[in-house]
Amino acid sequence: MRGRHETPEERADRRWGELMQEIRVAQTGVQILFGFLLTVVFTPRFPELPASDRTIYIVTVSLGAAATGALIGPVSFHRLVAGRRIKPQAVVWASRLTFIGLVLLLATLASALLLVLRVATQASYVPWLVTGLVTWYLLCWYVLPLWVRGRYTNINDDEGDGGDRTNRLTSRR
Repeated sequence: MRGRHETPEERADRRWGELMQEIRVAQTGVQILFGFLLTVVFTPRFPELPASDRTIYIVTVSLGAAATGALIGPVSFHRLVAGRRIKPQAVVWASRLTFIGLVLLLATLASALLLVLRVATQASYVPWLVTGLVTWYLLCWYVLPLWVRGRYTNINDDEGDGGDRTNRLTSRR
């Protein structure tokens, strides 16, 4: 089965639109999480937290800020390079920023879960629970998509982040 018949410009336009749709989902989640994290420091209980939980909080907020920056970065990137006839390269860099943003979002979620579950339960099993949830995220976000990619994509036909080659999906059944 052959891939789409599109020019490099058409491919870049399509990939940009797809990327923006994906980013909208991640941006919403990271912005809500980050906004919530920013309010925690103003709660009456925050001063009572042990130093270790405050450290986890600082790390979590920092990771959330970094994830927010990486996931909003493609919008600014596009605005600054629009009209320069470099959309294929912009798609590559925006894809990279998005991937970095998703990795940072994963770290933010792990850190936030650790903090919340420590404060809520003070139980010794919390790190194991967080590890299990992070493993679940890794399976959903990376392992399964990479497995499907390997299962249904020819090794010679990879669109990848470079967008230099046409994607041709085939089943290896």
